[in-house]
Amino acid sequence: AHQHGITILEKELAQLKLPDISGDSRVGRVGKVRYELSRLRLRDFHLPYSRITPISNVGLQVSISNAFAELDGDWRVKFLFVRDHGSFDLKVENVYIKISLRLGSDASGKPTVSTSDCSTRISNVRVLFSGKLGWLYNLFHSAIESRFRKILEDKVCDIVHESVQNELQTYVRTLPVTARIDARTGIDYSLVAPPRATAQSLDADLKGEFYSLAHRSPVPFSPLPLAFPSDHDRMVYFGASSYFFNTAGIAYHEAGALVFEITEDMIPKEAGFTLNTSVFSAFIPQLEQMYPNMPMKFRLSTPTAPFLTIGPGGISLKPIVEAQAYAILPDSSLAPLFLLSLVRNVSAVVNVRSGRLVGSLDVGRYR
Repeated sequence: AHQHGITILEKELAQLKLPDISGDSRVGRVGKVRYELSRLRLRDFHLPYSRITPISNVGLQVSISNAFAELDGDWRVKFLFVRDHGSFDLKVENVYIKISLRLGSDASGKPTVSTSDCSTRISNVRVLFSGKLGWLYNLFHSAIESRFRKILEDKVCDIVHESVQNELQTYVRTLPVTARIDARTGIDYSLVAPPRATAQSLDADLKGEFYSLAHRSPVPFSPLPLAFPSDHDRMVYFGASSYFFNTAGIAYHEAGALVFEITEDMIPKEAGFTLNTSVFSAFIPQLEQMYPNMPMKFRLSTPTAPFLTIGPGGISLKPIVEAQAYAILPDSSLAPLFLLSLVRNVSAVVNVRSGRLVGSLDVGRYR
């Protein structure tokens, strides 16, 4: 983003339009030198060194150093009875630009960016006139150079303001804040608050809300605040609260995605287990009488969306699964047999060891 932004700014500065300059420069008691400079053409504007850093309570600061530019134009001078004209080259060196970008968010959760401050300082301006009357040019070149320095310093910040408003802000307005996950669900990652900047970091709070593409309904609970570690050893930190996972559970549940079927061909042969009524007749004798030795199928579904809790002790999940059993009749139709409601306590402790994510999983008994 930094490199792309500097490239755009460099291109905008290279198209800078400068006004004609005219004025008088007094030479002791002899008189005044009247000068005019016109058709000013900026050949290029280079920004070779720049860096971007966070600035507390604002956003980002872009610092550009050792920038330089070259331009040319035509000049005309009148001194007493002497008149002359020609062309000139102007070199602008050691340009320092400091830009403060305020980051925010709009009502739709898209980022916003504006210029909160801009300053330009030019250390060196040199005008090289063509012609034979060198002593004459020296009478007014210092006045010309100071005029150029002031004009360029003002114009550069004008270009910065325009580029941020017309290029950068226009671009961030096009950034999407939702994404399609699959055929059934999407995710909303819009900003829920303006980005927060400190001297070391930039924090952005994103909604992280999954939703059903068929019908988006309000989430019955609010997102939880996140707190990041105080150290800044890593380049990027990413945190997700239970809101992220639980909205995913709701979205997939509403979309009907949490429905699974288990059939005979899904059971490994080495399991030594066949999915038919003969096996289950040991628990339900009526099966053998009503549907003797018939293949079976289970349809697993969730009556409610799974709810995950994250706390100091780890992660806990108490899923409720309904298992509907069917007998597959000779004509391939299904006969409902029984319904099991299964509840299981699942807990996990997650940690990081030697840069790897590790953990332990405790799967309780079914009820």
